Amino acid sequence: MTSIPADRLRDPRSLPPRATTIGGRAAGPRRGPARAPYVFIAPFYVLYVLFMVVPILVAVYLSLCEWVGLGPPHWVGPRNYAHLLTDVSFHRALGNTGVYVLVSVLVIVPVALMMAQGLNARGLRARDLFRVAFFIPMVVSPIVVALIFSLVFDRQFGLANSVLRAVFGLGGFDWLGDPTLAKVCIGLIMLWRWAGYLTIFFLAGLQNVPRSLYEAAELDGAGRFVTFTAVTLPALKPVTGFVAVTSFISAAQIFDEPFLLTHGGPGDATLSVAMFIYRAAFERQQFGYAAAAGVVLFVLVFTISQIFNRLLGIGRAS
Repeated sequence: MTSIPADRLRDPRSLPPRATTIGGRAAGPRRGPARAPYVFIAPFYVLYVLFMVVPILVAVYLSLCEWVGLGPPHWVGPRNYAHLLTDVSFHRALGNTGVYVLVSVLVIVPVALMMAQGLNARGLRARDLFRVAFFIPMVVSPIVVALIFSLVFDRQFGLANSVLRAVFGLGGFDWLGDPTLAKVCIGLIMLWRWAGYLTIFFLAGLQNVPRSLYEAAELDGAGRFVTFTAVTLPALKPVTGFVAVTSFISAAQIFDEPFLLTHGGPGDATLSVAMFIYRAAFERQQFGYAAAAGVVLFVLVFTISQIFNRLLGIGRAS
């Protein structure tokens, strides 16, 4: 029998590991990472690969091919991208999409912030009713929205011209037939649909701002404007960044409003990049060309989103 020196008995770490038994058999210490966490998170990554990574890779491959939807794709290299550089319709779609993005980020986001500020005011009655009313446009079917606003902006019997004629003596505007007014109509529909949805995020952020900050600003004699710029806006920076990036991505992929209301017209005045992709793929059967436009849109959206994240500090450790 092996004896253990007295000095080693004082240090428990010097003792040999005790053998444990499982089912009558000796079991050593567990080695290697546990597999259970990887099993639990595996479904997410499997779905992510199947529905995100694989479609992106397929789109990149098709963008280098010529394909009509039947038969094997024909490899053409970067010819589709070269054609996009000289396609006037694609350039107009990019310009129109840029306008929609500016309307979303520079108009809709500030309006949503002001609406949230009003809903967060102390003593406001029927607060829940206003929240529901502002959120309803987001859940209404886009087809119903297009039908309603096509009647509102009708040149002869529309509500918009009727109100302008009755109040200001004006009327007869061809809202959906004029290139500039058609963009204005699309912007108004975007404002009506998206502002209430974005208000929910700002309202949640406002409710998490510590009340002590407002009390300290009040003690320092700060007015409402100074309190808003010095307390509210810095506290809402993460929420503002998230809302701005989300709005940018949604506007860059806009399809429903111009497609259902103006069909991209008049001419290509309201054509978006998403509509351009739809036309190339399902009206002209140029799936490779449509895939190339989709890859360009993806690269632009991803790059600008990353720039927004850097500028607004989203995801940066505090």
